[in-house]
Amino acid sequence: MSYEHLDVLIVGAGLSGVGAAARLQRELPHKRYAILETRDAVGGTWDLFRYPGVRSDSDMYTLGYDSKPWQHEKAIADGWTIREYIREAAAENGIDKQIRFGHKLIRADWDTPTARWLVEVELVNTGDRLKMTAGFIHFCSGYYNYDEGYTPEFPGIEDFTGTVVHPQFWPEDLDYEGKRVVIIGSGATAMTLVPAMAEKAAHVTMLQRSPSYVLSLPAIDALAQAMDRVMPDSLAYGLTRLKQLLMTELSYGFFRRYPKQSRALIRKLAVRQLGDNFDVDTHFKPRYNPWDERLCLVPDGDLFKSLRAGTSSIVTDHIKTFTEDGIELESGATLEADIIVTATGLVLQGLGGAVGSIDGQELNFADAVSYRGLMYAGVPNLATTFGYTNASWTLKADLISAYVCRLLKHMDRNGYDYAVPEHPPADEPLRPFIGLQSGYVKRGIGLLPKQAVSEPWVVHQNYWVDMKNMRLGPVDVGMKFGSATAQVTEPTELTAV
Repeated sequence: MSYEHLDVLIVGAGLSGVGAAARLQRELPHKRYAILETRDAVGGTWDLFRYPGVRSDSDMYTLGYDSKPWQHEKAIADGWTIREYIREAAAENGIDKQIRFGHKLIRADWDTPTARWLVEVELVNTGDRLKMTAGFIHFCSGYYNYDEGYTPEFPGIEDFTGTVVHPQFWPEDLDYEGKRVVIIGSGATAMTLVPAMAEKAAHVTMLQRSPSYVLSLPAIDALAQAMDRVMPDSLAYGLTRLKQLLMTELSYGFFRRYPKQSRALIRKLAVRQLGDNFDVDTHFKPRYNPWDERLCLVPDGDLFKSLRAGTSSIVTDHIKTFTEDGIELESGATLEADIIVTATGLVLQGLGGAVGSIDGQELNFADAVSYRGLMYAGVPNLATTFGYTNASWTLKADLISAYVCRLLKHMDRNGYDYAVPEHPPADEPLRPFIGLQSGYVKRGIGLLPKQAVSEPWVVHQNYWVDMKNMRLGPVDVGMKFGSATAQVTEPTELTAV
């Protein structure tokens, strides 16, 4: 039986998927490709999340594409603006015509004799299944489950008579004007929601078990705006992107090298924002060092402004139980609420939830060892995009898509049909794929692959090292290549399962 065949199958039509497709079209225009998108719209994360105030937690000069200048005023941008930016990129390059909406990749099985992936796809609206084949699969589906957010088992939650909402599934018709709101969480989502909801709510309380590091950054980059007025768009954007990249690298290096001084600096900046009478040490002084977890960035100090104005407050305590009217805390205090928002995190997921096999042997993604942070030892012709945890996601995504194109060109030049990363030495120690200590990472780290300690099996969190390896280094280091040994018949249409 024959199936429709694609040279490259991209999974996910969000920021990463559209970027990968744009580069593939530019550098390998002869390749036949398609994008499978489970949902019915372009945008990925930025189309999924619709909670009040949703915004980037990185500057858009580095979160944006290297080939499409960010031309909006705000460097820390609203979610809907980012969504439209991604849609524009897809439409400008004709990528939107290559997206198959409502198509969820369920399974992918690799066959070495034909050097192809046999892919099973579910049509979301009907539940029907289709099969196709692909020479190369590039997963750009992120690292978390779009269908499930993380909510702890809160005692007594069934007794609460108000509304409970998770930010991942925000109701369009939720009316919080004049309501008492409690937001549970201390991450970027909670800190975005607090000032946004406080504009209309009677009062917003952020309830956290422990503090996070919070830094205020200008929403508008004055230097970028000045350069944009006197330089061509592409030049101004490129220089701003470089400036932001260098600043991010330098600040991250300082925070990690000098944790004691960094903690003191961040505390000093928080006191400057909140005043000497605010209990900064209780609510904004974490037990861990900066960048053990991601820092939370608040544009123009909007969270601090809301706290100063009294439209919101912060409570650091543990939940004893939910009650009819709100939450009872371990300290004995109570928080009355009409609406409780559980900004309690994500559920990690590899390969978009798909399963698969290599020549009949089931693939356990959690046992895989990363190759340069994008491919996996023993897994042919498959890449995943996983961005930086200490910088903008797209910086790494751009490097990964460039590497995939370089690898495909190398295979074409040498007559190879597949590339499979080798395994690291058997005695080499393995480490978690991500080094962060965030709650969502700790909960799901066992679902993600591992990394080793030597090249090319290390996952770097350094743009310049990755640039050297992915854009300038050889593509055949630690890689085996081969060609198909069996003939296949090229089909012309999809075949139903």
